[in-house]
Order: sequence, then structure tokens, then C-alpha cells
Amino acid sequence: MKYSCVELNDLPDEILLIIFKKLNNLEVLYSFQGFNERFNKIIHDSIFTSRLSFPRLSFKKCIKKFSSDIILNRFCSQILPTIRTKIKWLDLESESMRNILDAADYPNLYALGLYNIEEETAKCLFTDERLSTSIFKNQITTLIISIDPDKDELYTMKNICNHIFTVFINLTHLTFYDAAYENNVRLLFDVPFPTFSSSSLLVLKVKVQTFDVCLYILDGRFEQLHTLDIELANLFPPLEEIENQRKLPNLKYFVLCCMLQTSSYDELILPLIYRMSNLEELGLSFTTFVDDAFIDGNNLKQNILNQMSQLKQFIFDIRSFMCINNEMKLPSKEDIQQTFTDLQYTKIISCVDYFRDYRQGLCHIYSYPFLMRRFEDITNNFPGGLYPYVRVVSLYDEHPFEHEFFIRISQSFPYRFHVWKN
Repeated sequence: MKYSCVELNDLPDEILLIIFKKLNNLEVLYSFQGFNERFNKIIHDSIFTSRLSFPRLSFKKCIKKFSSDIILNRFCSQILPTIRTKIKWLDLESESMRNILDAADYPNLYALGLYNIEEETAKCLFTDERLSTSIFKNQITTLIISIDPDKDELYTMKNICNHIFTVFINLTHLTFYDAAYENNVRLLFDVPFPTFSSSSLLVLKVKVQTFDVCLYILDGRFEQLHTLDIELANLFPPLEEIENQRKLPNLKYFVLCCMLQTSSYDELILPLIYRMSNLEELGLSFTTFVDDAFIDGNNLKQNILNQMSQLKQFIFDIRSFMCINNEMKLPSKEDIQQTFTDLQYTKIISCVDYFRDYRQGLCHIYSYPFLMRRFEDITNNFPGGLYPYVRVVSLYDEHPFEHEFFIRISQSFPYRFHVWKN
């Protein structure tokens, strides 16, 4: 039998394209740039050049994809100047962002991701005369800011936000949060709240510390905003009076997630939603204390769905805790599930647990497929299922968790996740 030796250069363009698509595009560019004219034509396709992501997202933070300065220097001196007109999106980490932005002019760049950024780094970058008067001012419409989660000091982001809305005057999409799923670095602001605003911003995704910031964001400073995805650390009534009556007719998509337990569902969450008369998509994720009845399908229909005539999609993950005594008539899982029989939006899963030692009841209702990144207060009655987006889970029960339970957990959460027990 004769053996033939086929080299990479012998393969047709179609096969090479299939192979290269399975590789990281930065590695493809670094390995084959300048190999020959044919390879240059293939790897300069928009598949490999339109978005370049230099950081790599780990579970805790974004890290440098290439540790060698030699690799970065070659990108800056040889590769980026060659493909500069094809680049539309750059994801950069703090150490190398300045070198990459200075390596070439990028006439078609419209999106920028800045990861692990520090406050001083951001200020220097946003006040750079060349960048701020050209790329930042005229081209960038999509911006991602990710805070360095390793810093211990509290972040006062007022100045950064002021620079963002002063420099990026055509900004339509802003994502502002830390890179780590479980990290609690959030936007903090001095009092009084800063006066930044934008007449062009359409989409805002942000992690903040308090409900006050949410109210300030919706006080009219972003008049064209149609999408707000906000994660709160806590949900308490504001310490001072904040504009909270303005209707929000342009807001069509709203997601509110609160990390800590609250008792302000009726007082804060519902009045905020009622300001959004034209809302088409709504997402809610929170844990609340209730006095005498769990939040169930009847509650959601009466307080939310019947109030929102334009709503087309409703996803939620709601846990309600209630103190119990021996005289109470306690609803079962079947009773709670029955309240969702005529809900048209999606499949609903209900879980009900009673902890006699704690004198406490827990009702967990959520839409499925489950789209949230966190799954809180899993008990031994966890029904299973597949939760591909979840990265953080917590356990809560007065009874011990057995081996079979963790097997079920590992099957339901197939991707790497962080778990803790309350």
C-alpha cells in the first residue's frame, strides 16, 4: 500500500476554512499571517478578523490570552496594521489595551470591550486626545466596561461614567459590570448622584449596589432607553426622595435581578414596573419575605400580567419565604402549580418546602427553560432538569444532602459552577 503525504498547503480552501473555524481566530492570525498570499486571503476573511478578543474569561475574571510580550508585539507591529480595516470589534484587557489601540487606525471599529479595567486606567484612556476625538467620539456605539475584581477598595465610578457619556457621544449599547460571576464589585456613586446623561443610549446592562441607582437611571437622563438589564446587590427603600413617577414609554425590555433577600416586592418592584406601560419583555429574579401567602400564579397575574397589555414574554425566578405556625393551612406544590394553568407565556416549575425546625416555608417558582446565571436555595426536593446557563448555585435545607442529590445536581448543571450551602 502506498502512503501519500498531504501537507496543509495542499488542502483546498474550503477544507482549510473548516479547519481554521475550529481554532481560536487570534491563534489562526498569529500562526498563518504572512505564510503565503493564499493563506493571508483565507485568514483575512471577516470570520477571523471582524471581532478580536484578547482576554480570556475564566470563572473568576478575565485574564490575558497571550502571556508573551513577543506575541503581543507581533500583533501590534505586523498583524493589526494589515487587517485594521476589517476589525469591527475589539475586546481588550487592562495591560495591553493601550498598545493595541495605538497600533493602528481602525476606521470600521464600532464596538469596544475593556476588561479588568481600573479607575485610573480608564481615566487616562478616555482623556487621550487622539482616541477621544476620533475613534471614541465618532465610531464607538457599543461599549463593555468590566471592573477589575481583585481590587479591595470601593469603586467610585462617577468620574468614569462622566467620561463615558462625555467622550462616547454616539453610544447606543453600554454594558457595565465586573467580569466574575460570583464577584460583588458593583457601581457605587457618591451622593448626590452624578449628572451624566445620554440622548443616544438604547441598551444598558449594569450591576449596581442599591435600588437608588436604578431609580436614578430611570429618572429621565436616558430618554431613548429601550432595554435595561440591572442586577442589584440589595433592594431597600431609598434614604432620600428620588424621582419615581415618570412614565417610561420607550422601555420595552426590562430585567431586574436582586442578589440579597428583600421584603419590598409590593413597595418597590411593582411600582417601578407600573411605570413601564409599553413593556414587551420582562425578567424578574429575587427572593422576598411574605406575610401570609406565597407569590404564585394568581399573584403574578393580578399584580403584573393584568397590568401590562403589551407584554409578550415574561421570565422569572422568584423565591418567597413565609413564617408558618401549626394553625395555618399550607398550600402544596400542586396547589401552587394549579395557579399557573392558564399562563400563556412559558412552562412554569413550582417547588414548595416546609422547614418545621425553622418554622419557615419556601415557595420557588420559575420559568423554564431557565435563563438565569444563578440558581438559589436548592433543597432536597429539587426537581432536576437542565440548566446550561447557571454558573452559581446555593443549597438550603434543614435536612442533610445525600450522595444521590449531588449526582442529580451534576447532571442538571453540566457546566462548571460554584456552589455553597446556606
